[in-house]
Amino acid sequence: MTAPTLPDPPDPAHATVLGAGVDLVHVPGLSEQLDIPGTVFAERAFTVRERREALRRAQESGSHPSVHLAARWAAKEALVKAWSQAANAVAARAVAPVIAPEAVMWQHIEVVTDRWGRPGMRLSSRVAQAIDDSLGAGACDPGRWAVSLTHEGDWAAAIVLCLGPGPGERAGGRG
Repeated sequence: MTAPTLPDPPDPAHATVLGAGVDLVHVPGLSEQLDIPGTVFAERAFTVRERREALRRAQESGSHPSVHLAARWAAKEALVKAWSQAANAVAARAVAPVIAPEAVMWQHIEVVTDRWGRPGMRLSSRVAQAIDDSLGAGACDPGRWAVSLTHEGDWAAAIVLCLGPGPGERAGGRG
């Protein structure tokens, strides 16, 4: 098996923040949800790579995998919020979500890390297409999404920024 391509760092040419999203997750609540007998939440919400990374980080730190999954869940929610703000900014008006929140395939929003553990976002399938449709070609590129994860005690949080063209450049979105 070949190693996955790591996300590029944010592109300095995309220096304008079009949208910001932040989310906070209660780790014990997520852990309870993951522990419900017969639940498929983890398989629907997280990719195999995300679940494997959470387990690896838990083993290294002596923590529980739900701590690391909670931070990734927060990042997915934060990305949707940043995308919504960015779509409004690109359209220069309030626009309806391209994908209804209940129709989002959460595995199509993946938190990946580079070899130093720095997080990035990988978007795929219907989510990537919808982001490109609403924000312009190339909007789903990893360099357009800056993410930071954190966790402390019973809480995990993430912030995601949707980066756009720098000053003097034209946004490629549709209005």
